[in-house]
Amino acid sequence: MDELTIISKCFAKAREVAKTSPLYIEKFKGLDFEHMMTKEQFQTLPFTDKDDLRKAYPMDMCAVPQDKIIRIHSSSGTTGMPVIMPYTAQDIEDWSVMMARCFQFAGVTEADKVQITPGFGLWTAGLGFQAGAERLGAMVIPTGAGNTDRQLQLMCDIGSTVLICTSSYALVLAEEVEARGIRDKIRLKKLITGSERWSDKIRDRITSSLGVDFYDIYGLTEIYGPGIAIDCSCHKGMHYYTDYIYCEIIDPNTGRVLPDGEQGEIVITTYRKQGAPLIRYRTHDISRIIPENENPCDCHSPFPRLDRIVGRSDDMIKIKGVNIYPAQVENILKNIEGASSEYRIVLENENLRDHMIVQVEALTGADKAAIAERLVRDAKSGIGIKVDPQIMNIGDLPRSEKKTKRVIDNRYDK
Repeated sequence: MDELTIISKCFAKAREVAKTSPLYIEKFKGLDFEHMMTKEQFQTLPFTDKDDLRKAYPMDMCAVPQDKIIRIHSSSGTTGMPVIMPYTAQDIEDWSVMMARCFQFAGVTEADKVQITPGFGLWTAGLGFQAGAERLGAMVIPTGAGNTDRQLQLMCDIGSTVLICTSSYALVLAEEVEARGIRDKIRLKKLITGSERWSDKIRDRITSSLGVDFYDIYGLTEIYGPGIAIDCSCHKGMHYYTDYIYCEIIDPNTGRVLPDGEQGEIVITTYRKQGAPLIRYRTHDISRIIPENENPCDCHSPFPRLDRIVGRSDDMIKIKGVNIYPAQVENILKNIEGASSEYRIVLENENLRDHMIVQVEALTGADKAAIAERLVRDAKSGIGIKVDPQIMNIGDLPRSEKKTKRVIDNRYDK
């Protein structure tokens, strides 16, 4: 589908929700859509953000009569009022089509056995993956979250070939497989992971321990759920589905739309969604649209590509007047010999001065003093901050079955 057609469909959806969605009736009040048709004009429409959805709680984002809604999903609400997203039967159908397509991009077939560890219920992940796998005809093992002993038992006994989980929980499982010496008992071939950023070191540890091919999937509760993009076996970026969504990349500070190839914040319009369509939704995820002529994908898919998610525009740390993203610390650690994939940033304030502690696990047998020295030097030259290194043993930092918390800010708790 060409971009002009997609923009036309986006405008059509904007005109529709301006009449049917309480959220957009208010947000688009006074806007004249009737003579808008160009990409540049679409870029003048106001953004939608999570605060809009929180204010619309519980159902003021709904754009159809509520008797047309067959399911709701929700965010966790850990950072404020939870967000409720309603789905029509067509929304669920469209989402399952995208999820099945993701499995196909990853080379999953009806002969596979898919173990789904993300949670079921209000969170979108578990049910989304199940619908896609069943649509494809694969066997589903819906274990849900937690109970690592049970996860590994079923993995061995049933012979799971595809594992679905966050990268944090994949690391937990990989370390347990190594500790229990059961690598020869598992039959995994593929890992599909999403929901959080991951580093090259995490990927390499997981793939070497589990013997899997690693696929990066993208999605969020507000935009159907997981399954709007995935990388294929070429691993040259995540193909996103322009027949369902329209993506823009903006400068998170100015809101200016950036050209393909430049890194910024992903903004998504769901121009086919019925229950709760979103127009120019700010995801806060940082990536870029990969230009068509940059390292073309050998799978020859017609779908364009998003690069790996490198962070969020709202996870910036400000310390001593310097803006820092956790991804910058990851980039430093990946080049330090002996440093493992696991780290944590702890921010403290002592004597009215901020300081930044970087805790990192060292690989067994690594020179901890050398890791600490290199970390201090590279942080000072790379991000302009003197850090306090704390070099730990493998397993000292907490593991998570969901998302690993990388930043602990204790500056305002005293």
